[in-house]
Amino acid sequence: MPTRYAQWMYDWENRLTSVDNNRVVRPLDWGVEWANDWPCRDNVRAGQSPADPEEFFADYNQRIIAASDEFYSYCTPADFRLERREIQVFSTREVPDIRLEKKVRGTYSDFLRFTSPVRTPYPENNLVNARWFPARGRRAVVLLPHWNADAIAYTSLCRVLNWLGIAVLRLSMPYHDIRMPAETKRADYAVSANIGRTLDAVRQGVVDIRCCLDWLEQQGYKQLGIAGTSLGSCYAFIASAHDARIRAAAFNHASTYFADVVWHGQTTRHIREGLEAQIDLDRLRKVWLAISPAVYFDKFSRNPKRSLVIYAKYDLTFLPEFSRQVVADFQRHRLDHKVVALACGHYTTGETPYKYIDG
Repeated sequence: MPTRYAQWMYDWENRLTSVDNNRVVRPLDWGVEWANDWPCRDNVRAGQSPADPEEFFADYNQRIIAASDEFYSYCTPADFRLERREIQVFSTREVPDIRLEKKVRGTYSDFLRFTSPVRTPYPENNLVNARWFPARGRRAVVLLPHWNADAIAYTSLCRVLNWLGIAVLRLSMPYHDIRMPAETKRADYAVSANIGRTLDAVRQGVVDIRCCLDWLEQQGYKQLGIAGTSLGSCYAFIASAHDARIRAAAFNHASTYFADVVWHGQTTRHIREGLEAQIDLDRLRKVWLAISPAVYFDKFSRNPKRSLVIYAKYDLTFLPEFSRQVVADFQRHRLDHKVVALACGHYTTGETPYKYIDG
């Protein structure tokens, strides 16, 4: 039986999770067409319709893992530019918080914009957006928010890092805030029951991170790090495994297999509802294996870096047992790391006082 504190925390998590009441249940869609422009094809013709989409993706994931340096490779964009724009919230809630809208109205900031090397059918998503928090010196961090974060989440943390002399690019992940397609109200296309699109979104997120590192180097920043929360933590880990320039990494909520989080997580129950009539967890794990941090520890170990792994003891989204498996992997590979277990849950990490402890 949970302790009184644990039950209080679980009740709080449930209340916070239920605030978003506009989640949409969509049925399983293999999304084979999303693989048309991927590398690692191994003589599979683009546009070819496989007889068994599940087998196609299971095999493709194995090829990606074996040649992941190729899968997450890219050409540096030639259109980097800073734009001065009015700050917007881009809330994903059914009823946006008017107070937040008023708070940022009439305020401006600089945003790094460039065309993502990974192209999608959505022009909004193809234009990468990263809010720029400059600082003097040579240290800089790419910061990735959580899934469905609005555009002003983590800006306080960015300013704290600035006070420490660290510049920050706060990246809008694929299908988030200004990158959301007009047909959606949430970042549903980043993680969904569409197998191919979800794989493609992670690939795009990792490539966009590496492009941000290119720009930071062009600005003279030499000591580069990354910080990611929840889904952003997944992107951050895979980027760290494939880019030797990342020398410090903070993983705020960490987990092993992408499919396990979707299957067991409180936040993704609507996605599981659309999947489970046609696929079980073991099969789902195979078709999303190449976007799972667990399979990249050997490549993560190739280059020295310092890591911070944070997880929550009462997390109902990234279950603590998955996070403890991540910690065990760090220990098994003898990586330079620090572990912090917070006495809260996934959503409550963003609430007082836990957000200050976390920050």
